[in-house]
Amino acid sequence: MTELDARPRAGDTAGGAPGAGVRTKGLGGDSVGLMGSAVIGISTVAPVYCLTSTLGSTAGEVGLQMPAVFLAGFLPMLLVAFAYRELNRAMPDCGTSFTWTVKAFGPRLGWMCGWGLVIATIIVLSNLAGVATSFFWLLAGEITGSESIAALDDNRAVHILTVLVLIAVATAISYRGMTATKGVQYALVGLQLLVLGLFVAMALAKADSFETSLSFSAEWLNPFAVQSFAAFTAGLSLSIFMYWGWDACLTANEETTGSDRTPGRAALIAMVILVGAYLATGVAAQMAVGSGADGLGLANPDTSGNVFAALAGPVMGPGLGVLLFVAVLASAAASLQTTFIPVARTVLAMSAYEALPPSYARVHPRFKTPGRATVVAGAATGAFYTVMTLVSEHVLIDTIYALGLMICFYYSLTAFACAWYFRRRLTRSGRDLLFKGVFPVVGGALLAAVFAKTLYDMWDPAYGSGSAVFGVGSVFVIGVGLLLLGVVIMLVMRRRSPAFFRGEVLTRDTPSLVVAD
Repeated sequence: MTELDARPRAGDTAGGAPGAGVRTKGLGGDSVGLMGSAVIGISTVAPVYCLTSTLGSTAGEVGLQMPAVFLAGFLPMLLVAFAYRELNRAMPDCGTSFTWTVKAFGPRLGWMCGWGLVIATIIVLSNLAGVATSFFWLLAGEITGSESIAALDDNRAVHILTVLVLIAVATAISYRGMTATKGVQYALVGLQLLVLGLFVAMALAKADSFETSLSFSAEWLNPFAVQSFAAFTAGLSLSIFMYWGWDACLTANEETTGSDRTPGRAALIAMVILVGAYLATGVAAQMAVGSGADGLGLANPDTSGNVFAALAGPVMGPGLGVLLFVAVLASAAASLQTTFIPVARTVLAMSAYEALPPSYARVHPRFKTPGRATVVAGAATGAFYTVMTLVSEHVLIDTIYALGLMICFYYSLTAFACAWYFRRRLTRSGRDLLFKGVFPVVGGALLAAVFAKTLYDMWDPAYGSGSAVFGVGSVFVIGVGLLLLGVVIMLVMRRRSPAFFRGEVLTRDTPSLVVAD
């Protein structure tokens, strides 16, 4: 069965009515409701995976103020979420950041915003596949009681092969459409939150059982108590990474019931659930084992990269502790699958508006998904992870560190695009001034500041794995290099699709290419 081309043609309108003014990409509408959309947002963030990989690092940077930094990271994300909501109400389009930024700032800056989202997602997908693989073999070793099975993850060939299999499975599920995605996600997200709640309850119950246990203090929620500004910004960067992915709700807007309002509401619901989960887990873990570098302390360098692996047994016992391994595996696997949503739909939109080659605009006639874009994203993820792993483990680690740069880049651009696009409406009401202007600008400015500070810190070879290229930190080289790669590809596409870059295809007044009714 061949795929359909979603690129706009004369007369392609909603409901097939000529002259209706709204053209279609061919995605399957009304596939997801409010709850399903919120679940997709939570799943893409992967809360259990984020917690096990960043609790220790954040505690190492800011100490007891870890919960306060979680709150501080939530603030710019919430403000940017308001920008996404307002833009989606006016222009529900699966291209989200790309489409909106083009309409606000023009084709070049909009193209780079879309590139930032795509490359950030590819990096995250490869990392999620690697983490899911590691926990798969760790869990297999726990279940069988065999250290040799658990050690298979250390075999590079076995590890890469397992990663490729997981990526292929996730790609296949995403290829089959939002209905298949939603069904898998309900189970995986429900499992994550259930196990996380159980961990919090048992950690609180054992808050005085370990030598490093601490009593709760309201000072933990005071961000001004962080020992230095450098430590605060480092912790904030980690915190921002922990919230990344909620915008998957918006990239599925054309397949969501009530595409102009439901995705924005779902994103806010997902954000509230996430900040609640992070605060509860951070406080409970800190009360149980403290945030120091000794023993079970969260900042212990021997365990900070995978906190739940170290705390599963002591906090939950050998019987229930295995559930944490299952939850981390479920979290990484669930996010691996849903993270295909934003990258495939952004590529679809870029192709539909002639910013990428036309083949990526093809939609599967049965599943109503961007089939070609989904498969290519899966192949690119597998190739990226394989090459990075074979080149150097340090390169792979530094690529992950560079992720924060991409996140702040396209989120801040989208927030500024909101204020600029609605600039003539800001004086109509107090609500418009706040939600379309003040909140997006403040959120964008905060993320732009983190972007600049991270860029500065990345120059130091000590940042990330500690490796360097000609005396410059390899994280800086990778981060800036990936952005420059986007510039090169954009210049190539400008020769192939001059109409888009002349501003003739997608303008402020161009009707969005949405789903047919």
